[in-house]
Amino acid sequence: MLKRLLIILSILALGLLLYSVFVENIFAPRLSPKDTAEITLNDLKLKVEYNRPSKRERVVFGALVPFDKVWRTGANEATTFETNKDLLIDGMVLRKGKYTIWTVPMENTWKVMFNSKQYDWGVNEKMEPMWDPNYDALEIEVAAEHIDEIVEQFTIAFDHKTGKLKLTMAWDNTFIEVPLSEYKSPTKP
Repeated sequence: MLKRLLIILSILALGLLLYSVFVENIFAPRLSPKDTAEITLNDLKLKVEYNRPSKRERVVFGALVPFDKVWRTGANEATTFETNKDLLIDGMVLRKGKYTIWTVPMENTWKVMFNSKQYDWGVNEKMEPMWDPNYDALEIEVAAEHIDEIVEQFTIAFDHKTGKLKLTMAWDNTFIEVPLSEYKSPTKP
């Protein structure tokens, strides 16, 4: 019995090695590693899971990521945003839950969409975004800032330094921020 188990394990190990060599190097670090941005403020918990592509001496916005087209906002799997409380974003309510984030980078502004559909991957086999606008729960447009320092790897973070909560995104020489606050429903008299 032990001999059969060793043979089966050897065959599996050989199969993984061959797959890694000839198909995909599963032991190499990912070019766009996964990352998570999280913040907890009192009982508000926010989390973003995304993949971080690198600039690698490429022109990013307007070339690698075309202007005026929907972008999966990172690489590989669709970027997800999760909130345990209702949020107020640019005067609109985003209900608590899990969303995918899609963006439309433009030269001076970006559209940011919070989409209620969960997607396994960010693009289809034709490299087109899998985004379905019918599931957009909220869409806003924010200013795109030109920054002097180059950000090598796409970065999403939460900023609460000034007491105002923001979801930020930066890559290459572009920076955007989405203002967030907890939604307090009006009380009836």
